[in-house]
Amino acid sequence: MSNHPLRLYVDAQFTSPYAMSVFVALREKSLPFEVRTLDLDALENQSKNYAGLSLTQRVPTLEHGDFALSESSAITEYLDEVFPQVALYPPALSQRARARQVQAWLRSDLLPIRQERSTLVVFYGVQYAPLSPAAQLAARKLVDAAQLLLAGGREYLFDQWSIADVDLAVMLNRLILNGDPVPTPLVEYAQRVWQRPSVQAWINQPRPDL
Repeated sequence: MSNHPLRLYVDAQFTSPYAMSVFVALREKSLPFEVRTLDLDALENQSKNYAGLSLTQRVPTLEHGDFALSESSAITEYLDEVFPQVALYPPALSQRARARQVQAWLRSDLLPIRQERSTLVVFYGVQYAPLSPAAQLAARKLVDAAQLLLAGGREYLFDQWSIADVDLAVMLNRLILNGDPVPTPLVEYAQRVWQRPSVQAWINQPRPDL
């Protein structure tokens, strides 16, 4: 199975943080893969062919031989099991569980931030109005959790980089790159994650005009 070709479906604007997470995972593992883009505005993700491939009709979807899998954290866990040579998750069980917790939390909570600071801030430089009270509360929750996770001046969430660092850095950068106040250590952390070659490969993808 590990010898079968890999194909990753992403959004045409390369703004999905979840597609980015899988793209980075594949690059970190130095796996050859093909990227195919879908125009979500044109509802290409709901086309008959793609709906037959992706159970959720969303991006990202990874095609590995005759197996297709959607939902980014499921994909990165799958990649870690099929291609274990370069780890995306910490080796310790408790740390690996924490990494999955962070990923699940960032995908299911903090909705006001995701609504008021879309990733157009991150990948297109769009600037938005000041945060609403609800988004300010969500931002405070994010900052508090990040500070707790990175207590003691840790460079990354765990003993070494993990894929959860990418997800956290993206969420922080929704605020940082819009000019919202974020403590300096968290800004430096996000910048450190941002400089990884795998992350830069996503950032530097050519994007269509808005």
